[in-house]
Amino acid sequence: YLFRSLDLEHWQYMHPFVEDDRFTLIGDDFACPYFWPIGNRYILPFYSHMSGGQYLLGDYDTERHKFVVTNHGNFNFGPSGPAGVHAPSATPDGKEGVIIIFNMNPGMVTQGWDQIMSLPRRLTLISADEIGIEPAGDIESLRYNHEYVGTMTLPANKEIRLKKIRGNAMEICAEINTQDASMIEMNVLESPGKEEYTTISILPGRGYGSGRNYWRAPGEQPVRRPIPGLVSLQTTHSSVLPGAYARAAETAQVLIGPEETVKLRIFIDKSIVEVFVNGKQCVAVRVYPGRDDSIGVSLRSQGSSSQLISLDAWQMRNIYE
Repeated sequence: YLFRSLDLEHWQYMHPFVEDDRFTLIGDDFACPYFWPIGNRYILPFYSHMSGGQYLLGDYDTERHKFVVTNHGNFNFGPSGPAGVHAPSATPDGKEGVIIIFNMNPGMVTQGWDQIMSLPRRLTLISADEIGIEPAGDIESLRYNHEYVGTMTLPANKEIRLKKIRGNAMEICAEINTQDASMIEMNVLESPGKEEYTTISILPGRGYGSGRNYWRAPGEQPVRRPIPGLVSLQTTHSSVLPGAYARAAETAQVLIGPEETVKLRIFIDKSIVEVFVNGKQCVAVRVYPGRDDSIGVSLRSQGSSSQLISLDAWQMRNIYE
């Protein structure tokens, strides 16, 4: 709803602000809302206490003071608690983008205040109805102890442990050609005996279809839109600690074109894992490994072989030291 005021003390109700919203659910309460320009359009990020963090994308009708919605997306891809993304805070970056950051809910009862903040993300408009998502800020300045893995074949159905790539406060950048593999899997925070591990899965072309265009003209051929892939962040085996809550995977759609490779940018910071995919999607969860040796990284190609084009990894410095 839209209100206006001349003195920020006395407010006048005008009318419902959002128009043509066919995306949100009855009961979504639009908590923590922000409304900012993004490219030549507008974005309204908010948090629903029923169905999690979301955004509406559309145009601002300045004559009628209405936000006309054309698309929608999520920041949560599972329950916000335990261990999930919570409410957003957002501000323009002065370059047609929006910087957004989230508080992250705990996945384990600890003493004192135990929510933390996600990495800041930069949202940009990459097409009329598509948002780009990249990490924001000078994160690269925290890198040290670089390790590199060059091009290699990932054989079908075999876990490949990357012996040089280890850590629980690190950044990993990987590019993979999935070829005919039905799934690419990367385990991080993995113990030598696999008692603990957190799994990042890429499933090409396994998302929802675009539906049927019932409004096309007679004789007009249907538009074949590519089917998105899925990125899934699974924490079921992340911890052996009795107090760590199990939860379902965060699983999000991401559109990866037929000629595109998969580009992952992964941030691990002790009790949080954040995964950016092709600059178009991000999933994040809290994790609580209980073993000191849960620092390994491995790759697996399911069904058919695939190709690791490159993998770079850095340890990350503590910003408070």
